Amino acid sequence: MHVTFLQALLVAIWIALVMSRAFLGGATTTLRFSPMMTGLVVGIVFNDVHNAMIATAAIQLIYMGVFSPGGQMPSEPAIATAIAVPVTLLGNMSPETAVGVAVPVGLLGSYLYQLRFFVNTFAMQRFTDKFAAKGSSTGLTFSIIGIPIIIAFIIFIPFMFTALYYGAPFIADLIKTNSSSFIFHILNVIGGGLAAVGIAVTVYVIGKRSYIIFFLLAYFVAVIAKPLSITMVTYAILGAIIAFIFVLAKSETFNAIKDNLGSGSPGAGFNQDEDDY
Repeated sequence: MHVTFLQALLVAIWIALVMSRAFLGGATTTLRFSPMMTGLVVGIVFNDVHNAMIATAAIQLIYMGVFSPGGQMPSEPAIATAIAVPVTLLGNMSPETAVGVAVPVGLLGSYLYQLRFFVNTFAMQRFTDKFAAKGSSTGLTFSIIGIPIIIAFIIFIPFMFTALYYGAPFIADLIKTNSSSFIFHILNVIGGGLAAVGIAVTVYVIGKRSYIIFFLLAYFVAVIAKPLSITMVTYAILGAIIAFIFVLAKSETFNAIKDNLGSGSPGAGFNQDEDDY
């Protein structure tokens, strides 16, 4: 199996659309931060959605809980997935191997995104000042929205195309040939352990200890219900129902306390026994 010209080009265009936010505007940010949609696109392009999503799910675990202060990610999940999943499909490798490939590729992708910021600074400053002096709203729209999109396409399409068309088959052959070596065994072990790191980061990001119970509930429900072969859609619906009930109960409790304090005497809702403390 090899990467065709059209496959490399389609995936490269998808990454450029995601990273430039040319597709759905600001809503595209979600596609950048999560590997799942990119994994689906790669699976469709390579005509192997099943194995692509298995590898993508493993990659998703390491990025759970990762957030982007100022829009900058420590690693780019979309770029990592666009390279790691084809490598996994080409070499018929395990999901752990996909994780091992995704981590360094994602780090390189973050530097590529920083390069985009750097180029935007010079290009936008020149044209934005020019159009602002003329009072051209059309020109300002082009300089603020159009130019960054064009720059993103110029940066990401050649890089992703080259990495996919030439790099992915080479990496797949290299890993497949040396899969039994000690170094790649270490990469597989590390790749399997990174999922636990992603879950731990998610627990940390949750923040409030009172919400940890929902994380544990979801975990044990998934373990107990595994023999039933329940789909992720069912789990998502169940989680949404539980979240709705929790928010509803919390809001009703808040409203009851608010009504209790707002009605009656000025001392309503105040426990007189607390004077002793």
